[in-house]
Amino acid sequence: MVNPTGKSASTLDRSFWKLFSASATVNCADGISKTSLPLLAASLTGNPVLISGLTAFAFLPWLLFGLPGGALVDRLDRRRAMSTANIMRAALLGVLVLLTVAGGGSIPLLYVIAFALGLCQVVYDSAVRAILPQFIDRRNLDKANSWLTVEETVGSSFVGPPVGAALFSWSRVVPFVGGAIGFALAALLVLAVPGRFRAERTAPTTLRADIHEGLSWLWRHPVLRELTIYSGLLAGFMAMATSLIVLYALNTLHLSSWLYGLLFIPMGIGGIAGSAAVGSLVSRLGRPRAITVAVAIAPVMCVLLGTVPNLWAAGVSFFGIAVGITMWNVLSMSLRQAMIPPELLGRVLGAHRVALWGGIPLGALTGGTVADLTSVPTAFLVSGLAQLVVVVMMYRLVDRSRQLIVDSCKS
Repeated sequence: MVNPTGKSASTLDRSFWKLFSASATVNCADGISKTSLPLLAASLTGNPVLISGLTAFAFLPWLLFGLPGGALVDRLDRRRAMSTANIMRAALLGVLVLLTVAGGGSIPLLYVIAFALGLCQVVYDSAVRAILPQFIDRRNLDKANSWLTVEETVGSSFVGPPVGAALFSWSRVVPFVGGAIGFALAALLVLAVPGRFRAERTAPTTLRADIHEGLSWLWRHPVLRELTIYSGLLAGFMAMATSLIVLYALNTLHLSSWLYGLLFIPMGIGGIAGSAAVGSLVSRLGRPRAITVAVAIAPVMCVLLGTVPNLWAAGVSFFGIAVGITMWNVLSMSLRQAMIPPELLGRVLGAHRVALWGGIPLGALTGGTVADLTSVPTAFLVSGLAQLVVVVMMYRLVDRSRQLIVDSCKS
């Protein structure tokens, strides 16, 4: 691989901050569209299964194309792959605007758009995390991932959802116009990152061989194999709750569409707090204990949402969920980036995300079915209890792999 600075970076240099700016713009656009799509769906139907189906279709591409997508970013210039994915997302939202204005808005159309946007996200997300270790050394991976998580939280929680919900309350199409502009701008900003970001290869290979190599490496790893399985279970169980947030807000808390967007602000605050707390948590507890603490927070908050369904409990719970998920994302991503060889990052991270996000469609539909048979708060309660079972298994893995985890993240 070629470092754009020509040397190993020990600090977050200008290349990183250019990547940061592009990613921040992406997440603002993503926050706007991901808030507006469920609102548009909720305006067409109140069926929990159909609403949760939107989340299922959005994450189905990870199950179907996560492996080839990860292998693809190991064969292409990762910067150009990110830019192309953003251009495609801008075009998709433009199509949605035109069809909605023409009166063609429907649940099947939203499923198609959500699936196509998810397909673009497979390429973008696989590339953005694989590109990071090409100019950030291991000592700064926690710092760099924390900054990227902060901007992701600000964009997807502080800026995107309130703006998207406010624009939707004014016009159904305006938030999607804004999202399209944001993705187009991000496509240009990505290209401002200097350097060549194609993985070095000693010999030509096929895409199938690349996928097999990545899967084989992940399966043989003593820690990452189980970490991937447990992460996938957690994501699937969490989707039982997150796919129903719009119905929880509109029907359980009786909020307007505009106030639904503001409900994401506690999540934004929690995300920033979680990013800021990662360093001190690792310093105080050590990385293994910090991982187990972080992964347990969100499940407890889901149980609270299911048992105390009021606005104040929701604010506290969404804050806590964001704290836990953010710390867990930073710590687990840094661990994977430190353990995976650079030339395998794209395909191994792709395999990891197949397990991580591939189970979300099933989890979302399960949550919708539970809510349809019982209630939305009950789906949150079941989600939290199921996650806590996985947390126990995660604790056992981390406890017996403590030394390997510590050694892997040393510079």
